[in-house]
Amino acid sequence: MKRLFGIIALAATVWASGAAGQETYPNRPIRLVVPFAAGGSTDIVARIIAAKMGDILKQPVVVDNRGGAGGNLGAAAVARAAPDGYTVLMGTVATHAINPALYTKMPYDPVKDFAPVSLLVNVPNVVIVHPSLNVKTTAELIALLKANPDKYDYASSGVGTPLHLSGALFESMAGVKMVHVPYKGAGPAMLDLVGGQVKIMFDNLPSAIGHIRKGSVVGLAITTKERSPAAPDLPTVSESGLPGYETYSWNAIFAPAGTPMAIIDILAKAGAQAVADPEVQAKLADLSAVTVGSTPDQLAAHVKSELAKWGPVVKASGASISE
Repeated sequence: MKRLFGIIALAATVWASGAAGQETYPNRPIRLVVPFAAGGSTDIVARIIAAKMGDILKQPVVVDNRGGAGGNLGAAAVARAAPDGYTVLMGTVATHAINPALYTKMPYDPVKDFAPVSLLVNVPNVVIVHPSLNVKTTAELIALLKANPDKYDYASSGVGTPLHLSGALFESMAGVKMVHVPYKGAGPAMLDLVGGQVKIMFDNLPSAIGHIRKGSVVGLAITTKERSPAAPDLPTVSESGLPGYETYSWNAIFAPAGTPMAIIDILAKAGAQAVADPEVQAKLADLSAVTVGSTPDQLAAHVKSELAKWGPVVKASGASISE
């Protein structure tokens, strides 16, 4: 009998120690690295989604802005982080499609160093100008630029970013020349546009729409194929004189490579559930961000296609960074 009790006690001890070692994920706050300055489109979208994911996961999802090098600094920090699900990245078309073609030396591999989690939203861009420019349409802007080559500048969130390339593509297709003024993020660029230090900007619609509605900047056109429900009065660039013109951005969650699939699945489901929430959808729709909520495999396929798409665009623009 004593031996039986001993075996039972030993089994209970082993079970208890095993159960204690299997911690439930997540059991502490998750850090969501936004690789751009606060106030930009990625930051705005990330904060809306992070708040809801925190509710779903029962742990805070804390946004950590780590701007620099077109998103490379923040992305590299996540690539080097422990693959435990507590440090993840809000990746974009810049970090996972454009930068690999733009930078001669990359601090990470966009495919090998990350585990795809979920494509959350697609984000339209918009052409905006300072009111003092006195143009109301894309056609008027093109006419002004053709009459004054290299006289007017346009702001972007940095060299080789989607916003810079949106401007470069516009110049190429419209046959105009502007002076590119890169900033360390869309937020600082917008401040100077509102202040009149620069006159033109290609921005993500979520971070620009509030300024358009207030009248501090003038919205000329949306850069996607179709008009945005958030700004139905704004025509597309394509229908405004540049047929075929299209640029946009996207936001997706990535974890460091090697993160257990069980954790990836939890994060993916939480992200998809967050963007499916009616309140979140209303906020994102108001910003004109189109919700997706993909699976990890779907995001992996998306990254592959985006790498193939943007490489030639970067090459044609002549942009290159040797940091």
